[in-house]
Amino acid sequence: MKFSFFMMPIHQPKENPSLAFDRDIRLVNFADMLGFDEFFIGEHHSGGWENMPCPEMALAKASATAKRIKLGTSVINLPFHHPYHVAERIVFLDHLTMGRAMLGVGPSSLISDKRLFRINPDVMWDMMQESLEIIINLLDKSEPFDFDGKFWKLKDIALQLHSFQKPRIPICIATAGSEETLDLAGKHGCVLFSMAGKSREGKLSFSDQWSRVEKSALQHGTSVSRDNWRVVTSVYLSENRQKAWDEVEEGIAREMNYFKTIGFKSAYEDYSGQPFDKITPRIGAKNRRWIIGTPDDAIGAIEEFIKETGGFGGFMMTTHEWTSEENIRHSIDLFARYVMPHFRNHTSQHIASWNRLQQDFQNKKSPDFNSNLGFENVSSNN
Repeated sequence: MKFSFFMMPIHQPKENPSLAFDRDIRLVNFADMLGFDEFFIGEHHSGGWENMPCPEMALAKASATAKRIKLGTSVINLPFHHPYHVAERIVFLDHLTMGRAMLGVGPSSLISDKRLFRINPDVMWDMMQESLEIIINLLDKSEPFDFDGKFWKLKDIALQLHSFQKPRIPICIATAGSEETLDLAGKHGCVLFSMAGKSREGKLSFSDQWSRVEKSALQHGTSVSRDNWRVVTSVYLSENRQKAWDEVEEGIAREMNYFKTIGFKSAYEDYSGQPFDKITPRIGAKNRRWIIGTPDDAIGAIEEFIKETGGFGGFMMTTHEWTSEENIRHSIDLFARYVMPHFRNHTSQHIASWNRLQQDFQNKKSPDFNSNLGFENVSSNN
């Protein structure tokens, strides 16, 4: 199983942005050091909290010191960009990282960004689909081609540089269960990011999403694999559940206020129309299916996700600044030390060996157990 991060990023508007960006880059390097597989950074332009305007630039800086981890966008909001520029920038990043770039795309979900660019929300999905089609053609084709679309009309276009990865850079798309998004993922063979949590009205639950992807892939003659499915949620670990909650509850409340303000209130609610001030951090965590507790709690929750879905190829954690950098690093370290090895089968032999040793000790009650090492017949003259 692959383990990844989905960084929006999100920072308090009142703090020094330069220091916040440096912290973000440090976190990429920390994840690389601990053996995480992928790190994705998002694009936002307004609202004050999600303040990374160009994830490719941050990923390029991180790649200079993070040498192994794959680096992706989560996501580039395609309606805001010319598709040629998106394709060209991600190909450039792929070469700078020697084949570690991944392109995550979307239409944009931040209402203030949509307002900023004066794009009708009703056409953004269609714009994203058209842009993605152009980008895939640019990545796949060597010869110039024309494109006569509703939003872009292009003549004789081709990239002068193709990606380092072959046949092309992985393309990723995030979903809260929209059938349109799942169909698009199947059509183009995308890596899919499925948000855990209660199902929203008109959306498929994350446990039902992959069958929809497979159906679309079959219709379009595309190959898809559960290895390219990531389940996404938030995780914070400590030595016990109460300690974990003590460290993050205040920060969760502060951040939830932002997300409820920008239109995501229903994702946290116990019931439709629940009053704004009655949605506590624990209610929000329950409905979003966040994991706040111990490494064993995380193992149990991920195993439950696997059982519900029938299996997926990766687990992705969203990043937050609910508490201090030191506490966040401790939580991630606990995850890397105790959770990741469980699902990668890295510790099963050690555990089995320790269990056998304990069983031997229980079966041999004699006080000479430690001295009886089986060398009775070995000659002392050898």
